[in-house]
Amino acid sequence: MGKCDEFDRKVILDERSGLVLEGGGMRGVFTCGVLDNFMDRGIRFPYSIGVSAGACNGLSYMSGQRGRAKYSNIDLLDKYRYIGLKKLLLTGNIMDFDLLFDKFPNEIIPYDYEAYAQCKERYEMVTTSCVTGEACYYDEKLSPERIIDIVRASSSLPFVCPIAYVDGEPMLDGGIADSIPIERARALGYDRNVVVLTRNRGYRKPDKKGVVPPLMYRKYPALREAIANRNKLYNTQLELIERLEDEGEIVVIRPEKPIVVDRMERDVTKLLDLYNEGYDCASKIKFE
Repeated sequence: MGKCDEFDRKVILDERSGLVLEGGGMRGVFTCGVLDNFMDRGIRFPYSIGVSAGACNGLSYMSGQRGRAKYSNIDLLDKYRYIGLKKLLLTGNIMDFDLLFDKFPNEIIPYDYEAYAQCKERYEMVTTSCVTGEACYYDEKLSPERIIDIVRASSSLPFVCPIAYVDGEPMLDGGIADSIPIERARALGYDRNVVVLTRNRGYRKPDKKGVVPPLMYRKYPALREAIANRNKLYNTQLELIERLEDEGEIVVIRPEKPIVVDRMERDVTKLLDLYNEGYDCASKIKFE
């Protein structure tokens, strides 16, 4: 196992193999490219786990709907403009969740719940509990309504999206508590992992506590603390990822070119370029 700019990387696919999908908002189109490449080659992992945008894109991978995530993230963004500050000011949500988690999966670009229910591989999605400030891991396959509740919660960014609910419990974006759940995968026994990141190697968040406005999430002190400490946790996870990569324990697929796509990017040309880069990066890996 080696780094993303090598052409001789090999991944052994067996019962210990896992796939870890970071979020990153619209930077997740890189992941869409990676997953479409995997689907074109028939690559499946016994275990996958996704966070936020990674959870959304991973669902289409699990149901085998090649191109669906790209279409919803790029083509339909261009058509519906479902993300932006104007939406936040008008609705209190920076994204049109009714469109993304109702009309898209049920009408415009239907999700194949039956194919997902029948797939033998395990898939987990990560949320953050507002009550405990800790990560929650869900692997629902049978209830379409609960699947949507989970992926909506996993994608509900703090400050700019309303609190979501899973089984009546208040939840927010999984990236608050576990942005890159490599340790979750390893704890479950999956130690041959491919990790898909949406930032360049060496990236770190500012080394300071996040500021949570005094009136925000007053009922949830543990959540406030988790948000404040997110930068430190994320940087610690990146350091672990790079160490495991250097030691040959994992393979990391990440953008090689400098990232020019913002979390809330709406430039379709930039998004398509990043999607293509993800596809090309994935093609450099040989699976055995």
